[in-house]
Amino acid sequence: MSNIQITGRHVEITNALHEYVEKKLEKMERHFDHVTQVHVILSVEKTDHKAEATVHASGHADLFAEAKAENMYAAIESLSEKLTRQITKHKEKIQHTE
Repeated sequence: MSNIQITGRHVEITNALHEYVEKKLEKMERHFDHVTQVHVILSVEKTDHKAEATVHASGHADLFAEAKAENMYAAIESLSEKLTRQITKHKEKIQHTE
């Protein structure tokens, strides 16, 4: 996959978390192959696990999504679904303008 940067705030980015993020974001890239860079921030605030991401795609598109859940894996799963929906909308918008 393209360039993925993962940052942890108050959470250690283990190999398992890193691989899970990459696996989930690869699905997103299947929908839209013009993703150039992804920055993911994983954080823990009290009892909330939060995953947020900024996706840079060709066509001057920056997409942002965030998700909170009771555990980090659920937050990453939800984040992946939100980004996939945004990318699908973005792709449709591009196809309609061409």
